[in-house]
Amino acid sequence: MPDTPPPAAAPAVVGSLSPSRAGDFMACPLLYRFRVIDQFPEAPSAAATRGTVVHAVLERLFDLPAPERTLDAALELVGPQWQALLEAEPELAALLDGEAAGSGPDGDLPAFLADATDLLRRYFALEDPTRLEPAERELHVTTVLESGLALRGYLDRLDVAPSGDLRVVDYKTGKAPPPGFEGKAMFQMRFYALVLWRLRGRVPRQLQLLYLGNGERLHYEPDEADLLATERKVHALWRAISAATERGDFRPNPSRLCEWCDHRQRCPAQGGVLPPLPAGPLPLGVDADTDELPSPSSPLDEV
Repeated sequence: MPDTPPPAAAPAVVGSLSPSRAGDFMACPLLYRFRVIDQFPEAPSAAATRGTVVHAVLERLFDLPAPERTLDAALELVGPQWQALLEAEPELAALLDGEAAGSGPDGDLPAFLADATDLLRRYFALEDPTRLEPAERELHVTTVLESGLALRGYLDRLDVAPSGDLRVVDYKTGKAPPPGFEGKAMFQMRFYALVLWRLRGRVPRQLQLLYLGNGERLHYEPDEADLLATERKVHALWRAISAATERGDFRPNPSRLCEWCDHRQRCPAQGGVLPPLPAGPLPLGVDADTDELPSPSSPLDEV
């Protein structure tokens, strides 16, 4: 019998990209630099922290037996999830010193978490968790394309039907974009779909966004042509990032998002002083631990 050929070697990883960091570069190359190259810290945000707590509640809700997944049960999880987050990230205590905090209507909960009740009510208006059994929650996925570019991300939820069909679900604590402006959110979902397709050999049947800020649902059914186009876009984006990194040239792109940016004092487009680049070779891509977080890390990630 002829020898079985050895499996093809995996391509060498040349860099990594997540949907969040890809979104940063598309929105503002200078923001990408501040987050990936300089890795400047960003101040805790009440809006992003509220989003993180709500994401955690929706993850933990599915630990309960199906009949117990009620709105009241979800609301009871808000306090424990906030405390767990505060223990894991003590710097969030800074939110308790300002206008965004104070004593909320639920006793020990800070005031900025009061809106979590409305967000969870809207979630229950969008779907019935007693009828769902997610296959995965907060699933970290990664794949390496033939080019050597590693794609990484966290899926809020992955549902798998008895037929094997996949549905990717993402929770957004902001409001749905107006018609015609869904591109950023759908790019993120196509990015996830591309990773799953390359990992599992199956195109997800549906991509679903649940906007808890106004109770709207967006969904899309991709096909192979969509995901091949997404792969081409990701490669083009990576070439642009590589070129900017080689030149050390990351231009600001002023927009309405600047209002929520934590780096205005460093941005020349906002009258700030641009700091010099770090000494030595600039990193091309970053490690998995810093490339993508499992929940919103700043208000910009939810806008």
